[in-house]
Amino acid sequence: MDIRSNLVERFFRYAAIESQSNASSSVLPSSTGQQELARLLAGELEMMGIDDVVLDDVAIVTGVKRGSLPHAPRIGFIAHLDTADVGLSPNIRPQIHRFVGDNLCLNAGEDIWLRVADHPEIGRWRGQDIITSDGTSVLGADNKAAIAVIMTLLEYLEDRGPHGDVFVAFVPDEEIGLRGAKALDLARFPCEFAYTIDCCEIGEIALDNFNAASAEITFTGVSAHPMAAKGTLVNPLLMAVDFINHFDRNDTPEHTDDREGFFWFSDLLANDSRATLQVLIRDFDQSRFDHRKRTIMAVAEALRLQYPAGTIECKLTDTYCNFGPSLCRDRPPADLLFGALEKLGIDPKLIAMRGGTDGAVLSERGIPTPNMFTGAYNFHSRFEFLPIPAFIKSFEVAAMMCSLASKGASQKAAFS
Repeated sequence: MDIRSNLVERFFRYAAIESQSNASSSVLPSSTGQQELARLLAGELEMMGIDDVVLDDVAIVTGVKRGSLPHAPRIGFIAHLDTADVGLSPNIRPQIHRFVGDNLCLNAGEDIWLRVADHPEIGRWRGQDIITSDGTSVLGADNKAAIAVIMTLLEYLEDRGPHGDVFVAFVPDEEIGLRGAKALDLARFPCEFAYTIDCCEIGEIALDNFNAASAEITFTGVSAHPMAAKGTLVNPLLMAVDFINHFDRNDTPEHTDDREGFFWFSDLLANDSRATLQVLIRDFDQSRFDHRKRTIMAVAEALRLQYPAGTIECKLTDTYCNFGPSLCRDRPPADLLFGALEKLGIDPKLIAMRGGTDGAVLSERGIPTPNMFTGAYNFHSRFEFLPIPAFIKSFEVAAMMCSLASKGASQKAAFS
């Protein structure tokens, strides 16, 4: 089986396992499908002869492909098992289209089309095969394309020449707070540096990302019948609305890009007595990030003064940190990635990741972990698509990094 067939076959097999994470669950993993996928991967790793394969009770899978070059750096690759819950079906039915420049019909029965006018980024892939879902779900290239790349890399690594130790980790619940990476036992992943393969079109790499926190604000009012409400009723829903109105409407995800931060009022549950508001806080700059958290607390205090008969409770939780400072201090992983792109003739596209990645957690925990592309587009959308040539390039970059690290190790050994 060639590289293309291996990647595609693996992706279809992994995508067929429903592994959508569940933010309302406090259990790790948050869904049984992630445990099922973890069992499958552990079994495949063992069949490949990967050493030290461990599958634990929270669906974290680790292993190591032992190399023959003791001077080579120990490289790691990490990917997540879960797909995002964006209100679509958890069941993914991938399909391959030959894109000739026309709109793609994803689902004739439900009249779902990927239209070129709405997604002009597909235009560069005219004449190529493209993987999509059937339009009722995300595609799940985030992050099962990465899992397929890593597993294919392990299978074909010996064919690429001598290499050092390559560690792998597959973790659950990245989409709901990077929970799996936070639970990963680093003794099972003792690499010098690692790479997340997650999101982004061909050539895109991320060397920094948001600082992230969440706030849960609970407004408790005073319920009353309308007959006797005057001077008594305190409406918790209106308390929440007044809270939101203290913030700039342009300081939100839909009005910001690049390195601009935001407040995202993501969820509101309310009844006559209580309202609970969820807020996501994001910023690349640490000082601005800290200011945003202080602003949340200050607005909560202002509302307490405005509604003395009600109560307001505010809980702030840090989610992950910007991994940029860590990578600035430790250049080898980024240099190796840029070197692989150059060798393969791929133009690097350095982006500021407006989201989270398991690499943010690993970098904070002492393993510098840049992020590289899978080749897919439109994540967390029914219009997600994965050009197969870009998918193959993701594999080639991962393999090239192992090769370049090995060549450096050989030169080091020759002069030692």
